[in-house]
Amino acid sequence: MKREIGKRIEIEDGNNDTAIQVKNLSKSFKLPTEQAFGLKQAFFNRLRGIKGYKEQKVLKNLDFEIKKGEFIGIVGRNGSGKSTLLKILAGVYYPQKGEITINGSLVPFIELGVGFNPELTGRENVYMNGALLGFSNEEMEKMYDDIWEFAELKDFQDQKLKNYSSGMQVRLAFSIAIRAKGDILLLDEVLAVGDAAFQQKCNDYFTSLKNKKQTVILVTHSMRDVRRFCTRAILLENGKIIENGDPAKIANSYNKLLGIE
Repeated sequence: MKREIGKRIEIEDGNNDTAIQVKNLSKSFKLPTEQAFGLKQAFFNRLRGIKGYKEQKVLKNLDFEIKKGEFIGIVGRNGSGKSTLLKILAGVYYPQKGEITINGSLVPFIELGVGFNPELTGRENVYMNGALLGFSNEEMEKMYDDIWEFAELKDFQDQKLKNYSSGMQVRLAFSIAIRAKGDILLLDEVLAVGDAAFQQKCNDYFTSLKNKKQTVILVTHSMRDVRRFCTRAILLENGKIIENGDPAKIANSYNKLLGIE
């Protein structure tokens, strides 16, 4: 039996005004239904047609295009396929069917602080995380003070990261991540980090991205952020695109799905 395998293509074409092109994109996961103890049981299960798993179709034949300079919101209820789509765009998952073309360099803000070491100090983690983002030691020295000032954590820079709260770690990770330069930014609910004052800093940062016409894809449950930042939005439901267009209209449709008028 022929098995379809999707494609992920990365290009650098300055003359093409398309940042991301998604065609007929699908993704499924295999969920175990019963456990086979030993090879003999697995063999008899197979003879009886018992697979031992069920296929969950998370994304179903998605088609959309993102132009350079757009600030796109991807919204939908829990389980609609938003995070799976973001991870496919980021290259964490591979599509099973269809094709995705990325035009330009892409920076994902998905799992902030994933490279942190709790046994190292904040200072050491900043330099290590910067190296993972491709910055030289000299570049990190130039931006070091700005990172701590933005995170509002300079008094804690020489403490071990394991003594930071989860919120402090995310703030530091976010402050490092925004130094990365890319043509396309993928954001997953990063506006929710920190207290009100820090969130205002995040809001100012994203306002500047919009004003500079940076290509941004934001996955969020905040319709306020969709209305405020996005130039277009995509609404997912059960792995399908059910609406694609004006952010205010999409926000209203999303609220109706939740029963909010």
